[in-house]
Amino acid sequence: MLTRFKADCLRILAGAMLAAIFLSAAPSQVGAASSDPVATPSVTARLLTVENGIAPGAGTLSAGLALDLAEGWKTYWRTPGEVGFPPEIDWSGSQNIASIDFQWPAPERFTAFGIENFGYHDEVVFPIRITLAEPGAPVRLSANVTLLTCSDICVPQEFSLSLDVPTGIGIDEASAARITAFADRVPVDASAAGITDISAYVDPAMSAVVVSLRGEAPFTAPDIFAELGPFTSLGRPDIRLGDGGHLLWARVPILSAPDSPLQDISVTVTDAGGRAVSAAPRSLSEPPEPPFAVATSGVDLAALVWIAVTAFLGGLILNAMPCVLPVLSIKLASAMRLGGDDRIAVRLGFLASAAGVMAFMWGLAAVLFVLREIGVTVGWGLQFQNPVFLSLMVLVLGVFAANLAGAFEIALPSRLQTRLANAGSAQGLSGDFAAGAFAAILATPCSAPFLGTAVAFALAGRGIDIAVVFTFLGLGLAAPYLVIAARPGLVRRLPKPGRWMSLLRAVLGLLLGGTALWLVWVMIGVAGPIATLASVAVTAVIVGVLSMRGVSGTARGATAAALAIVMLIVSGTLSDGLSSRGTIASETGGIAWLPFERAEIARRISTGEVVFVDVTADWCLTCKANKALVFDRDPVATALGRPRVAAMQADWTRPDEAISRYLEGFGRFGIPFNVVYGPGAPEGIVLPELLTADAVMDALDRAGTRELGRTE
Repeated sequence: MLTRFKADCLRILAGAMLAAIFLSAAPSQVGAASSDPVATPSVTARLLTVENGIAPGAGTLSAGLALDLAEGWKTYWRTPGEVGFPPEIDWSGSQNIASIDFQWPAPERFTAFGIENFGYHDEVVFPIRITLAEPGAPVRLSANVTLLTCSDICVPQEFSLSLDVPTGIGIDEASAARITAFADRVPVDASAAGITDISAYVDPAMSAVVVSLRGEAPFTAPDIFAELGPFTSLGRPDIRLGDGGHLLWARVPILSAPDSPLQDISVTVTDAGGRAVSAAPRSLSEPPEPPFAVATSGVDLAALVWIAVTAFLGGLILNAMPCVLPVLSIKLASAMRLGGDDRIAVRLGFLASAAGVMAFMWGLAAVLFVLREIGVTVGWGLQFQNPVFLSLMVLVLGVFAANLAGAFEIALPSRLQTRLANAGSAQGLSGDFAAGAFAAILATPCSAPFLGTAVAFALAGRGIDIAVVFTFLGLGLAAPYLVIAARPGLVRRLPKPGRWMSLLRAVLGLLLGGTALWLVWVMIGVAGPIATLASVAVTAVIVGVLSMRGVSGTARGATAAALAIVMLIVSGTLSDGLSSRGTIASETGGIAWLPFERAEIARRISTGEVVFVDVTADWCLTCKANKALVFDRDPVATALGRPRVAAMQADWTRPDEAISRYLEGFGRFGIPFNVVYGPGAPEGIVLPELLTADAVMDALDRAGTRELGRTE
């Protein structure tokens, strides 16, 4: 289908030929259809015009900005994507110009530095429709052009082009054909392209835009480019065709969204044969249904077994981590008090603890599966971003630590104790169950080094994958409890009860108290000092209430429960309005960490810099170990401070949607996460969770090895 611009070009050509016949006595002026070129290593630019001269009475001029790009180089569309900027032209030096209509041929999709971008390669001509201020008079075109060309690096270009078009008659057929060819690629509006019922839905979380439209002619190999305003980054779309190709449905991921409300949405659709259309879709309150569902491929059984083994071993190792060991130690201490004499009580107690571990793991798997199915970003350890959860854990650990320190004893009502005693082994099973659940809860911030692959596999897979991974993770964590339950006689090999148990109880109380203090420190970063201080104060009051003598246990328990509810409400309320910390710069260990900004990564790589990204959080113990053992020591500390090396830190202590989406782009759902970019590794080199200096230095060297001299 001819565009209006192409039709104008043909009319001009026909009119010029007729004028040449009737005005053959007047010599035409030729040679004005192209400016002198400006050439750089990446692009050669010139101005073109269809006409060699301005015919008498002519009120328009058909022109074009032609860019011939060197092999491997690209430039950008009007909406470039997350990085780059479109060509900008200053026409202020031109003469006899009333208005200029700069048109954009349909773009192509390409990936730069792991980010989707839209633009052109090889060559592009931007058609320009010029209205003359004085019809029939000579024209001077003066264009100051600014644009960006990118290959492995990006090079800004700035140059001037000028072209004088005198009065006269004549057509440059080569320029006319070239301009017309690209004018034919300029998208037409929906009605002209036979497109009907075009609509779009943007989900409230700003994670995707879903587009649906129908065409009179079927689509064959379409692509779609959504425009949501500046500072918006989009991913590769999921495009599905239905109704014999007449229905097009597409879901375009939003990788980063602007803070301000979205501007008017525009959608450009391209297809084979140069078909291109741009339209403003109507807004929908519900997402349009896709024409079909995409089947999820199965996972190889061997891979599933390997992941299950990895999850089991990771869960087993977690028992030795500092956030889990105190709970396990307390459980072993309770078994030592029995001395192994009551094998049934020992067995049931440890089975109850194992059940607590498994209950938490299965519950967490169910919650994550449901959240993932409804489109919520999920991750491992995210409960430590919740101030209410942290407040509850501070309370629980604080109360348990005070109990171990002898401030009070937790006991059931005497009548119930008598019944349980008569029932034998059933006494205390609820506490054993809770101990196992607490161990599993506290394990999550320690688990990344051992479980990153397994958890990522589960959260990215099917429901059965999630069930298998979290089941074996729980079995690994519950293994010590299951071993004692299977062989209660092992308790006999532990030291006999005595005074040393009081000392052990005090030590375990200190360990729990230390864990509680760590959670207080984490909560300061997540909820702020006011909410944290309120939680600590109420916890102290609850401990004081439980320690009161001469007051019935029922009264003390009811008062403590009421205060706990108040504390949870207060901690959630006082922490409201806290912003994400993901974009805050800092300086630690002599390293000047830049704030995390996804687009800034690509901009720095494009200028030849190496970028080291560290995704961390206050609640991530492995992150702290990496910092102390690797980042804060040479040679890594010196390397990250070198010129042309940018250290960028993303703080995930508080929820941050940009960081969550960034991690999800790598198939990761937990931290620590570290990746190195550079001219030699524009897509990034992902590092292991447990870092070593050698691994970091090797990645930095590999990322910076690409030769940069070709553009200089």
